[in-house]
Amino acid sequence: MPAIVLIGAQWGDEGKGKATDLLSGRVDYVVKFNGGNNAGHTVVIGDKKYALHLLPSGILSPGVVPVIANGAVIDLEVLFGELEALAARGVDVSRLRVSANAHVITSYHRTIDRVTERFLGKRQIGTTGRGIGPTYADKINRVGIRVQDLFDEGILRQKVEGALDQKNHLLVKVYNRRAVSVDEVVAELLGYVDRLRPMVTDTSLELSTALDDGRTVLFEGGQATMLDVDHGTYPFVTSSNATSGGAATGSGVAPNRFDRVIAVCKAYTTRVGAGPFPTELHDASGEFLRSKGFEFGTTTGRPRRTGWFDAPIARYAQRINGVTDFVLTKLDVLTGLDRIPVCVAYDVDGVRMSEVPVSQSDFHHAVPVYEELPGWDEDITGARTFDDLPKAAQDYVVALEAMMRAPISVIGVGPSRDAVVVRRDLLD
Repeated sequence: MPAIVLIGAQWGDEGKGKATDLLSGRVDYVVKFNGGNNAGHTVVIGDKKYALHLLPSGILSPGVVPVIANGAVIDLEVLFGELEALAARGVDVSRLRVSANAHVITSYHRTIDRVTERFLGKRQIGTTGRGIGPTYADKINRVGIRVQDLFDEGILRQKVEGALDQKNHLLVKVYNRRAVSVDEVVAELLGYVDRLRPMVTDTSLELSTALDDGRTVLFEGGQATMLDVDHGTYPFVTSSNATSGGAATGSGVAPNRFDRVIAVCKAYTTRVGAGPFPTELHDASGEFLRSKGFEFGTTTGRPRRTGWFDAPIARYAQRINGVTDFVLTKLDVLTGLDRIPVCVAYDVDGVRMSEVPVSQSDFHHAVPVYEELPGWDEDITGARTFDDLPKAAQDYVVALEAMMRAPISVIGVGPSRDAVVVRRDLLD
């Protein structure tokens, strides 16, 4: 049975939670392979809305095993807060698996994230301040705390002491903050051990065994392609690999096990935080997209920057990830527009570029080249087949599909769970 990767094709917030939910009732495992609680999924089931920040969306589907794999970073306070909140609403959370090799976000990671971002001033990256970047930095610097370390108090104390030896000098002498107590950090982390222990396992082995046994595993990427630390708009990116290649390293499942790569993108474009955004709108059209699409961050509540659809970015995402299927979300937000601009290329200092420039400087100066497509006025939230859509909406989808170089298999036409048009079965 297949291993399927689901990633974002833009700058995040594309509606991956809805796509995951669409699939999760037909899969056996849903795996979070990167990131932490710096991104969120909003899933609507009936009249209930669930905002997930750290947990895989599959936790909402009965019978699905949700997994936080080794490539993710875990804030244990957030983890148990989410679990308790879901359990209070009647969701079964007992199936969660957590990798012993996942890294733990500590209180000092959150502190360093906030103070260093403020220190950057006008050069701020726009992080969420939740300690994600410093935790990944410690991982790469080999001074990180892994989940398995919490089960050996001696090792945990040694690792916290080693991590704070340098960080306390930085906090006190550079940022004028108080030193972090080793005892306080260790005590806080040990306080989670009894609740954490039953969840922890060798997730790499369990996932590989599940695939051997013919089960279907969905690998759910946090953030998105243009926020990938290697392939995104660096340095205005996240600190992990949010592209399809990250699914292998972030889960311990071999690359040759993956069968399909599904990329999610909006019918327009948004991003949160600083960094280049060629199609960004600062006018009434931008506010129309923001208010009608309710473009505010699930995790931060920050207003999202909004712009028209960017075809070069979609093509870039298709190439980097090996996309086999696109899921186009929020098509309904465009209802009511007479004409809909689509960015088909960039003008960079008088040179037309149909692909994302390799130079970050060029991308900062890229001016979108637009083609306009006819809009529609009909309400499409009740559409369930492609033929149910107005002709102009169908033409818009077909035009984008030709620009993206991969089929648009699913179209989101409203906020509810069942407001989708399926053109091709994602598991077929």
